[in-house]
Amino acid sequence: MAEPLLTAESIGLAIRGNPILHDVSLRVASGEIVALIGPNGAGKSTLVRVLLGLLRPDSGRVWLRPGLRVGYMPQRLALDDTLPLSVQRFVTLGTPAARARVRAALAEVGAAHVLDSPVQAVSGGELQRVMLARALLREPDLLVLDEPIQGVDLNGQYELYDLIGALRRTRGCGILIVSHELHLVMATTDHVLCLNRHVCCSGHPDHVARDPAYLELFGSDGARRLAVYHHHHNHHHDLHGAVVPDLPLASASGGGGGHRPPVEQDRG
Repeated sequence: MAEPLLTAESIGLAIRGNPILHDVSLRVASGEIVALIGPNGAGKSTLVRVLLGLLRPDSGRVWLRPGLRVGYMPQRLALDDTLPLSVQRFVTLGTPAARARVRAALAEVGAAHVLDSPVQAVSGGELQRVMLARALLREPDLLVLDEPIQGVDLNGQYELYDLIGALRRTRGCGILIVSHELHLVMATTDHVLCLNRHVCCSGHPDHVARDPAYLELFGSDGARRLAVYHHHHNHHHDLHGAVVPDLPLASASGGGGGHRPPVEQDRG
């Protein structure tokens, strides 16, 4: 077993009498990618705030490895359009660093070209990379990424997840990804927790995708499509994980009007 970086046990929390989290447990180890998924309002971001020590739970405990360095990439960033702020200055807010070190962090995530650009002028995908570079400046043992692909087009989403996987390999850090996009998380994650105020199911992505609680939460048809791995092979997987060969487009469109389910493609 890899060295644990963070362990949460039986976390419970209510806010103004409204139950938000109930009996939630989670573990992230070095070199491991854990995906925390669930619908909006499931308590994902609240749990992250508990893990980071920003909220005190009503019950349960959170343990962090002594001296643990955490790099956090928030879900939202609100910047005043009238505030003159370059990427260089933004990345060093709260984490002072020399220009060369900032450039190196941006280069690592493929965004060195925006070093002197106004933050407000970069694209959605570039902004996510900038925020990731800012988290990397802390030389983290654990990266916590809250909805890292929001506001990014499909190709950009694939590239960001490829990048996150590469960071795990080169830095050996643990990574906790918070997302409702399971179909993009699955290709790079080691362990999935499906949260809806409590842990509905957890385990390897294949296991979670077939769990009745997951199917009930996302709907069987939606879950079937979300559970598909992204690959180039000429097949897709049914709800039970079985391999089903794809029909040629000509056959699928003729002879009875058959319909071929959409096949997601692998980028890695």
